[in-house]
Order: sequence, then structure tokens, then C-alpha cells
Amino acid sequence: MTQLRQLFQKYQDVLAYLVFGGLTTVINIVVFYLTATLWGWNYQVGNAMAWFISVLFAYVTNRVWVFHSHFTTMSALTKEVVSFFSVRAATLVMDAGIMWIGVSLLQQNEMLTKLVDQVVVVLANYFFSKWFVFRKTKALSRNEIDD
Repeated sequence: MTQLRQLFQKYQDVLAYLVFGGLTTVINIVVFYLTATLWGWNYQVGNAMAWFISVLFAYVTNRVWVFHSHFTTMSALTKEVVSFFSVRAATLVMDAGIMWIGVSLLQQNEMLTKLVDQVVVVLANYFFSKWFVFRKTKALSRNEIDD
């Protein structure tokens, strides 16, 4: 039982990301389905709307339950939000490119392309968030703050 607890603690962030990343993906796919398939919007417009709504959800869940980010100033929060959305904008470009290749060039089904696309995007988002947005930084000592 102790080994199981240690494994859980070691991979807690990854497991939380899988859960919330999965929920973010579901939100993304549902919004895409509603906008592009049911409502007949252009697939790229539906894709952008799905991205925006799912990124809002992802920011809150990643910040609180995956990476346990705690900001102490409004400046730190602003930097984190801008960083998160900037990184996600980079994966939106990947997302739009994969959709364009799959749907426009290869003439594949929009939903099937979206599912494949989401696997790539979820992996990229995890690594970008871990490396650039919610990376652990060393706390400054009191002397360094006063200088």
C-alpha cells in the first residue's frame, strides 16, 4: 500500500492533468460539434470557439488542481495568464493546421480529424504548460526581495 501511495504522489500532477485534460478535451470536442456540425459554422470558426471555451476551463483547472499555482501579486497573476494563453495560442496554430490538413486537404471527416488533432494538442499543451507556464521557480529570500 505504501508503494501505491508513493506512486500516486510521484505522478499526482500527471494524473490530475489527464483527468482535467480529458475534461478540457471533451469540452473542446462538444463545442466543436455544436458549432461546426449542428449549427453549420465553418469548421475553423467552430474550432476557434471550441479553443477559447476549453482554454478558459483549462486555465482554472490547471492552475488550481494540476500545477498548484499560487500567485502573490496581480503582476504575477497577469504574467501567468498571459503566458498560459500565449502557449495555448501556439497550440491553437497547431490545432488549426491539423484541421486544415485533415479536412481541407485530405477531405477527411471533421469530427474524426478533431479527435486525432486533440491527441496531439493535449500532449503539446501539457509539456508547454509544465515547461513555460507553471514551472516551479525558486523562492526569493527576503534579502533578494528588498534589494
